[in-house]
Amino acid sequence: MSTNNPTYGNGKYEAVIGLEVHAQMLTESKIFCGCSTKFGSEPNTQTCPVCEGLPGVLPVLNKKAVEFSIKTGLAMNCRISRHSRFARKNYFYPDLPKAYQISQYELPICEGGHVDITINGEHKTIGITRIHMEEDAGKSIHESGSSYSLVDLNRTGTPLMEIVSEPDLRSPEEASAYMKKMRSILRYLSVCDGNMDQGSLRCDANVSVRPVGAKEFGTRTELKNINSFRFVEKAIEYEIKRQIRVIEDGGKIIQETRLWDSAAGVTNSMRSKEEAHDYRYFPDPDLVPIEVSLEWIDEIKSSLPELPDHKISRFMSDFSLPEQDAEQLASERALADWFEDVVKTGGTPKAAANWIMGDLTGLMNDEGISIEDCRIKPSMLADMLKLIDKGTISGRIAKTVFEDMYKTGKAAEEIVKEKGLVQISDSSAIEQAVDDVINANPAEVERLKAGEEKLLGFLVGQIMKSTKGKANPGMVNEILKKKLGL
Repeated sequence: MSTNNPTYGNGKYEAVIGLEVHAQMLTESKIFCGCSTKFGSEPNTQTCPVCEGLPGVLPVLNKKAVEFSIKTGLAMNCRISRHSRFARKNYFYPDLPKAYQISQYELPICEGGHVDITINGEHKTIGITRIHMEEDAGKSIHESGSSYSLVDLNRTGTPLMEIVSEPDLRSPEEASAYMKKMRSILRYLSVCDGNMDQGSLRCDANVSVRPVGAKEFGTRTELKNINSFRFVEKAIEYEIKRQIRVIEDGGKIIQETRLWDSAAGVTNSMRSKEEAHDYRYFPDPDLVPIEVSLEWIDEIKSSLPELPDHKISRFMSDFSLPEQDAEQLASERALADWFEDVVKTGGTPKAAANWIMGDLTGLMNDEGISIEDCRIKPSMLADMLKLIDKGTISGRIAKTVFEDMYKTGKAAEEIVKEKGLVQISDSSAIEQAVDDVINANPAEVERLKAGEEKLLGFLVGQIMKSTKGKANPGMVNEILKKKLGL
């Protein structure tokens, strides 16, 4: 584990960063009522008297939200509280119909965990203070040019987990890596879809700076509702530089909440930062305390899938993959499963990894789809790799075959037969192609013999071109060198 922290301001300052990650739980209904949590519905069509905060209604806790929170806590090495309870967090905002948010305060569901991140090949452990459940607020819509705002209460009451880290992060890059690890674990557990563009995963960043070597933390600011990995890095980087600039100009950092303006690339002051007492937390009288049995915790623990860190270690040990490859393949559960299915059906692990991380990922990114929607199935890639291993097609031809597979969903063997792409491994046919290229390029041949070694690649390229890429590259090199006495 690295103990070297990045420094800023010509090496005079270090940053102290903690993240509060808000993860929307993948429950079908809201946390205290039966309204749907489906994204994208018409405004105010997924509401009822409970989530609208009408007088006389009583909330009923969604058990699945508790299960998801416990599952997340176990995956992040937390202590699960046998006894926890909800509190009312009081503040006024137009999209908060009750004028309080039901959250957890002094008795959260999970405490004291950690996750590991990797930065530039070095591993670092980030502490987790707590994970607590709460309901989401509604959404205020500010239409351009209007003198009023609209309120959509569809999101009100959507179940959230707030995952609060220790102030262990020291750079924007670490913060982004931590967010990516959070998203990976949550998606592995199927407790949150991680769709940051839809707001189902977002974070607040607490940022301060202090002189290198200082023990006390500086005054922190909170950056609200950051919803992409890139913005996490950019917002924190800007805020670190801004705070250093204020300090070096003789000013003082004010404890406040700031908003990230992604268009301008700056943070702007929103309001003075509240303390816990400002919210007047008190136990919610409408909800009984949550009692969790050891049997239920053990049952949830036994249902946990293999998590990213263990999968990375296994990919490295079982398949001899480099750590970077293992991390990329294990970043998404569906992608990791897809890779393993290729190997199970006969694909060589390293070759499979290369094709998945290179050609397949590139094609999917161009189309904007995920591995679940890919037309190529794992067995199809495994079959193509077998054709390469048998010498039926070359690696160069395989790229053409693979693109066709991706577009059409056809098997590699079918495409090879349809297009006549079988690799030429007949030595006499290759010798003829080599002779033709040697005779057509006498000047280049002489320069090659005189020591211009790069011309060997040129001649091989000409031979491959004349055979439309079908000649066995190994045989081409061997026969060409033999004929030229190299």
